[in-house]
Amino acid sequence: MTAAGQVPPQPGLGEASRAYQAAVDDFDRELAHHLGVNETDLRCLEILLQELPEASPSQLADRLGLTTGSTTALLDRLEKAGYLARQPHPTDRRKSIIRATPEFQKTAFSLMAPLVDEGHQMIADAFTADQIAVITDFLRRATELQQRHVRQLRALPRLRSGEKAGSPTAR
Repeated sequence: MTAAGQVPPQPGLGEASRAYQAAVDDFDRELAHHLGVNETDLRCLEILLQELPEASPSQLADRLGLTTGSTTALLDRLEKAGYLARQPHPTDRRKSIIRATPEFQKTAFSLMAPLVDEGHQMIADAFTADQIAVITDFLRRATELQQRHVRQLRALPRLRSGEKAGSPTAR
């Protein structure tokens, strides 16, 4: 059902998307557990591996939706674990550049390579180039939708601990 109480025109797609997201979440949780980090730490490492190989602490804080203090604690944990390195910014001594260490990159890729390789083979075996283009378009649009709604949620006032959603005291 939709929020308006209607049956969506593609009911199987919603269930398949939910199941896929749950499977991705399960894999990420197991990967985080294997690496000895929490899921936010893992997301930071994914950003460094896949999106921003050189990032500033403020860029990571923004991408993760964390305060600068929380980001500093996260970076301290990951640096202590040997997963990332901080280096001075080449032109601004007040800033630093964060990178995943080569050792962590090697570890992460060895853990994820079997899934990635099998996924590439499955797609190549099951879909034509035109079908892959449609799937890619769908995934890009779905990603943009998710990112837009993440921004909307981050803009909402947070519930206080113990506060019930929808209560008159909720801010």
